[in-house]
Amino acid sequence: MDGWKKFCNEAVRESNAENLMKLANDNFDEFNVYPRSVNIVDGSLFFIARTCSGKSLVIFGDSCRFSDFEGETQELSGRKVKICPMNVHNSRVLREIFPFTAPVSHRGTDITIGLGDRLGMASPGHIRLVRDLPVFPVLAQQSIRELNLTGRTYDDVLAAASWAVFQEGYRKGFGADGDHLKTAGEVRMAIDKGFTMITLDCSEHIDNKVVSLSESEVEQKYAEIPEKDRKALEEKYLGREFHVGDGFTIKFDAPEFKRTVLVYWKAIKYTIDIYNNIIKTCGRSIDFEMSIDETLTSTTPASHFLVASELIAGGVEITSLAPRFCGEFQKGIDYMGDIEQFRLEFSQHVKIAEHFGYKISVHSGSDKFSVFPIVGSVTRGKYHLKTAGTNWLEAVRIIAEKNPALFRRMHKFALENLAEARKYYHISADTGKIPDIDGMEDSELPKLLDMDDSRQVLHITYGLILQEKDSSGAYTFRDEFFDTLSKYENEYYEALRRHIGRHLKELGIAVK
Repeated sequence: MDGWKKFCNEAVRESNAENLMKLANDNFDEFNVYPRSVNIVDGSLFFIARTCSGKSLVIFGDSCRFSDFEGETQELSGRKVKICPMNVHNSRVLREIFPFTAPVSHRGTDITIGLGDRLGMASPGHIRLVRDLPVFPVLAQQSIRELNLTGRTYDDVLAAASWAVFQEGYRKGFGADGDHLKTAGEVRMAIDKGFTMITLDCSEHIDNKVVSLSESEVEQKYAEIPEKDRKALEEKYLGREFHVGDGFTIKFDAPEFKRTVLVYWKAIKYTIDIYNNIIKTCGRSIDFEMSIDETLTSTTPASHFLVASELIAGGVEITSLAPRFCGEFQKGIDYMGDIEQFRLEFSQHVKIAEHFGYKISVHSGSDKFSVFPIVGSVTRGKYHLKTAGTNWLEAVRIIAEKNPALFRRMHKFALENLAEARKYYHISADTGKIPDIDGMEDSELPKLLDMDDSRQVLHITYGLILQEKDSSGAYTFRDEFFDTLSKYENEYYEALRRHIGRHLKELGIAVK
């Protein structure tokens, strides 16, 4: 893995970055240098290479903040060279020198895709897919739940995205989403870490019990809302009709109006408070999304309208909003529900979003191939889609293909610990429908990644698999998992290009 040294020797004779990129590209197997990462700044050559210590940032020449990076310094061809770990500290310095490696707001962009890289290894594959497409990638996208399950931090997530962008020389901009944040502390933390998008999960402030209350109980709870607020809301909505384009009208009658207010009022007040006191005052542009999808019942168009109207009246600038659509958006599998009902109700939600000037957001969007054509056409190519777990599953597919012994152990562990994983995720997987892996040939194992039940089991047990340790404290699967994925890095990138590329094709994007 010392090929990068030969590359540095060549760089002594060649000072043009484009020529060095071509040299690295034409001789990757010899130099182990990622060609698009080659940059020259103030006489110093920067690039990412495979070294004896793993993938590293190499700085050849000490004229540009050489000492600011952590790493091992050597002498090569009469110059200083530093081999730097691709860690959090060095990513911060990288973002200062190369601004294109820092996330930016995507406000004003039509198609945005949250790509949720839980492993910190998928983003180069995502970039290779979207590089020439009309898609803004939100590469750094993680929820607190995902951080806890993977043992990562927002520093880790953003660092991985920055290194991927540098490796691939991607200069069109990417986002960083603090996904499904629930508390003021979480929102502040994500903003402080440099994240450019906040998805506020209001599920803990939505009263799902209202739908089962009697009329008298609704009246009693409604009377508990301060009279000033009640009268203001009634004056704005009760008995009124709102025309939301193309013959679509929303009207609030008294029973529906009161239930809607009771379900969402606390969530609305909470969101306005978080936005005005934290997000609006942070000193930079933040893409703000409100999530009301983590509920037991579908969001009615009337509820969506009232929520959006009140947020905007409260000073909230909405970039996107995620309703709870009809049917089920379960993890890792296609949409479950009535397609025509989805088409009708989704069209109404889109009209509301267009009326107020923001994008509709589709959560748990991984593998929802049957509804993607509807999403792409009804929105006329203006939406936000979130994926995450499907990237993990494509990594598991590589393990099944290249390290079947490890896959067998992971699969068995996932089944044995499914009950624990179900505490965090709702799935409908029936383990009785999963084939006995002991009766399968190694060549058949990847087929399990094409079966809904086994996909879901492997999907939601990712955190348990990655965090499991033996009695000595050593990881049971993690190290071998990452070593295998690193060895077959390009195969993983290609798997992501195909799989996420299928998502984009179904959405109507011309993917080569």
